[in-house]
Amino acid sequence: MSENANPTKPDADADKRQRDTLDKLLARAPVVATGNVTLAGGRRLDYELNAGFMPLTAGGVDAQRGEPLAAVFCVAYTVRSDTPRPLCFAFNGGPGSASVWLHLGALGPKRVVIHDDGTMPAAPYAVQDNPLTWLEQFDLVFIDPPHTGYSIALNDDARRKLFSVDGDADALAEVVRVWLARHKRFGSALYLAGESYGTTRGAAIVDKLQSMGVSLQGMILVSCAMDLQSLVFTHGNDLPYALFLPAFANVAQFHGRLNGAIAASPQAAREAAEAFASEEYLAALHAGSRLDARARSRIEKRLAELTGLPRALVQEKNLRISDETFFFELLRDVGRIVGRLEARVTGPMAASRTRTWEFDPGIEALNAPYTMAAMAYFAQLGIADDTRYEVLNHEVHKTWNWNRGEAKGNSFGSTGVDLARALRRNPHLRVLVASGRYDLGTPYRATDWSLAQLDVPPDVLERVTHRYYDAGHMMYTRSTDLRQLKDDLAGWIG
Repeated sequence: MSENANPTKPDADADKRQRDTLDKLLARAPVVATGNVTLAGGRRLDYELNAGFMPLTAGGVDAQRGEPLAAVFCVAYTVRSDTPRPLCFAFNGGPGSASVWLHLGALGPKRVVIHDDGTMPAAPYAVQDNPLTWLEQFDLVFIDPPHTGYSIALNDDARRKLFSVDGDADALAEVVRVWLARHKRFGSALYLAGESYGTTRGAAIVDKLQSMGVSLQGMILVSCAMDLQSLVFTHGNDLPYALFLPAFANVAQFHGRLNGAIAASPQAAREAAEAFASEEYLAALHAGSRLDARARSRIEKRLAELTGLPRALVQEKNLRISDETFFFELLRDVGRIVGRLEARVTGPMAASRTRTWEFDPGIEALNAPYTMAAMAYFAQLGIADDTRYEVLNHEVHKTWNWNRGEAKGNSFGSTGVDLARALRRNPHLRVLVASGRYDLGTPYRATDWSLAQLDVPPDVLERVTHRYYDAGHMMYTRSTDLRQLKDDLAGWIG
């Protein structure tokens, strides 16, 4: 018999192995441990950690209920109390990122310490107590979506369903429901916290949970990415060029590339760029080739002044400075690349001064410290084994379906409409948004725009609060902003 006579057998064998792995993970007893942390005010907080796998059944992403499609790894911290404590579910983004960034960066009782300037510390890496943990305000549950962390999906069909905007949101809403049912926590006030793409999924989840009869008190959006049209540089989409400009000016000022009055302070640079973008720049981009020569010359000159880039480059780029152009050109004369997620950080260019985007200096400073510290912490708790913990799974991101509903072909994903609907449906839902001014992945002005597009009346919009921080995408890596974020959270809750 030829080797192709039974072409389905290898796939069937692979599916059986994956099913066996899934069943073993779901049958594994959770790891339970106790600990304590001394809060910033001096009070000691005792907690219990529970780490284990939750079954994701087909109910959230398929018509047939009951069959597990994935094993989803969750780490929960709870504090013993005579009355139900508020409970916050947290996740990061990517898509393809595990939850260690929020878990061990800001929210959890343990934290990885990074230099305040965003640069990479030397090994060894370990966690230490976090006196600013959000455990003071909530019990915490950190969720790793399928194929991040230790979480896995059953097979290719399951992955196709889960690796999409709506499939992912359906799945994580179901994980939240199952966790609440297993731990008998439907009596708690509920919150969600998401970072980056975690805000995209979070905005959809809050509305899906509302439809399931699960009402939230609050949503925390860190480095917002609800409307990808505001973030993706592509032909025919001029919006990001204007929305990124104030952050470009802020970063150029930080690196000493501005002159005159706008160089005096980051605030001066930002305010000048905000005014220019709204009063002249957007209209100029809209005009295109209809822009007369005199107006074009004025726009070129001002754009070069605000970005710190050569006027000739602005001309060459037809008044449109993309993120990658800025990363490679701002400090080209000294051979440095500007970081994307933390633009205060730079990295060396190749000796050939190539414009190939090989790595983000802003995330490279964090990836190894967080990964190694997390593995050391999990090993200490008895969680880790030789299974790879996927901190950043790039394959998930590459295969993601950004469409919503019946749309065909990858389009701009948007979940702002979901958050707006949830705000209209639930009169008690409140939203706290956090933006880093040195974030060139989800810049603060793009978030301003996204929040301004929420289809809600003014009295409902009053339930949305936006705060700004002087660091990058993970602003909590800077100790001053970690404290400010915690203070802002406490004030928002209070």
